[in-house]
Amino acid sequence: MRKLHRVFLVGPMGAGKSTIGKYLARQLGLAFADTDTEIEHRTGADIPWIFDVEGEAGFRDREQQVVEEMTLMDDIVLATGGGVIMRPENREALGNRGFVIYLHATVDEQVRRTRNDRKRPLLRLGNPATILRDLMAVRDPLYRDIADHVIDTDGCSPRMVAQRLMQELTSDQ
Repeated sequence: MRKLHRVFLVGPMGAGKSTIGKYLARQLGLAFADTDTEIEHRTGADIPWIFDVEGEAGFRDREQQVVEEMTLMDDIVLATGGGVIMRPENREALGNRGFVIYLHATVDEQVRRTRNDRKRPLLRLGNPATILRDLMAVRDPLYRDIADHVIDTDGCSPRMVAQRLMQELTSDQ
């Protein structure tokens, strides 16, 4: 198996980046971090509050700064927010500095996984299924463009996805 020092997880909300990332980090013997958690830690505010006060652009500015710093850290599995790939600077940092795994989930699965989550600012803007479908139409090609590996997470537990990833990464020599 290749030695992975920097693993970056990208994908839509509800794909399981944070939960899968924790399992994967443990299996790889790496630290785990999450860009959204780091933003909340630095600001002392949660993501919905940042969106309400600073708007999406303000949040994306903070996110870009965190991505710039955290993609330089070694021995890490880093879960990113679903919209991280919207900025070319983030795509460049992620794509050039580590091994990028796209955790793919269908829109139906995203809706199922996020239906009770009140901390998703973009889903408060209208019909969640329509919003998620529109986001995927724009973001899916960007995720795929920077991904070194793609794995489908539909119908799988986070632990199972992490185990499948370990098997696939082991066989990708």
